[in-house]
Amino acid sequence: MRILLCNFNSPPSLTPTPPQKPPSFPTGAGVWTKKTLVTALTGALSLSLLVSSPSPSLSRDSQSFQSPRPPQVSTSLPDRCTGEGEQLQEEEEDKVELKPEFVTNEEIVQEAWQIVNDSFLDTVRHRWSPQSWEQKREDILGTSIQTRSKAHELIKRMLASLGDPYTRFLSPPEFSKMARYDITGIGINIREVSDAIGGVKLKVQGLILDGPAHTAGVRQGDEVLAVNGENVMGKSAFEVSSLLQGPNETFVTIKVRHGNCGPTESLEIQRQLVARTPVFYRLEQVSNGPSSVGYMRLKEFNALARKDLLIAMKRLQDMGASYFILDLRDNLGGLVQAGIEISKLFLNKGETIIYTVGRDPQYRNNVVADTAPLVTLPVVVLVNNRTASASEIVASALHDNCRAVLVGDRTFGKGLIQSVFELRDGSGVVVTVGKYVTPNQMDINGNGIEPDYRNFPAWSDVAQHLSRCNSLRQG
Repeated sequence: MRILLCNFNSPPSLTPTPPQKPPSFPTGAGVWTKKTLVTALTGALSLSLLVSSPSPSLSRDSQSFQSPRPPQVSTSLPDRCTGEGEQLQEEEEDKVELKPEFVTNEEIVQEAWQIVNDSFLDTVRHRWSPQSWEQKREDILGTSIQTRSKAHELIKRMLASLGDPYTRFLSPPEFSKMARYDITGIGINIREVSDAIGGVKLKVQGLILDGPAHTAGVRQGDEVLAVNGENVMGKSAFEVSSLLQGPNETFVTIKVRHGNCGPTESLEIQRQLVARTPVFYRLEQVSNGPSSVGYMRLKEFNALARKDLLIAMKRLQDMGASYFILDLRDNLGGLVQAGIEISKLFLNKGETIIYTVGRDPQYRNNVVADTAPLVTLPVVVLVNNRTASASEIVASALHDNCRAVLVGDRTFGKGLIQSVFELRDGSGVVVTVGKYVTPNQMDINGNGIEPDYRNFPAWSDVAQHLSRCNSLRQG
């Protein structure tokens, strides 16, 4: 296995002008024993945009502040080695993938078929059923597949028969490009794994070959124990990924346990960030309303989005802002988890951010804020018909919980979840596995979100709108 990435939102190839409303897909998702779930995607971001950097017109004030070279880790951590049954299961999951030359063409096609069988949920043309999909497998695998290019062509035709524009095949070069969205900055992807005592361990699901972590000695299947001396037990994969982030070419020290119950080792790794800050902000003086408004433009939801937006908000508050404007116009999405974490900055503990709907239980979830809000000032969110996916999650979460007024045009309407799976020859498949539903139970996909105002309202109307919304919720 060469590359594994983190949760993140992105779709198929969309042109700069939004196309007709894309169809809506619920989810399915199971993980076949010999396949690896690489990344969960949703959004309206094209593959070409996926591998390009944000615009350079960004604020330099939003850098992450960390020491350039942390000390070596020496903290004693509890031993949480797995039981024998779990160990055998995880050893099976962590086996090195077969090299491409040892994988037959038939096995590659079978692997792609199995992923769709486990994960895909069709709500567009209703072409998929267990019976019809089983028949397709028998038809395709009934004859010998002579070449790898023929195997790839069969996979393309098999996926095209589903009638889902977001479920598609990725060639090995296309798949490798997704390494550009490394969320940690050191070239690893972390997943949460249940242990034998009811807790959660953080395992290295995959890593970029010859990337910073791989070069330092991190290996697939290692357990992450500490970052810069801080025990990460009880933290989420996203929280630990955030701890690993920092300015380019600075150092981070992580402590890992190799394998399931192997030795522990502290490794110093130099970061190599690709992501650039997507946040631009300024303080504006306004008339006939609050004296100062903090304007923040968020261009995409990348690995730095939450951290840099929080820095911007704190600085704007210190400068005297009494309202915020969050500009999500033309923001096509990015990392879904970043959108969820940004929503938490504004919401009360227990308030719903988004519902996920899917075939598999792991995609049926009520995502809620788990902390008190860090920001309580009124918010105006600017949206348009290119506000999509993660942007729509944030906009609906703040709107439906009476934290923000939406101004502009109806949003794009892309509320699907795709997962990217690596096949054993280095190619991959993107499969639609779920969709998002707003806190007010509205299906985003194909519908978009209708703003409260087309044009910017008077500031007094903003305050009255939010007050009325909260009164209706409490009543």
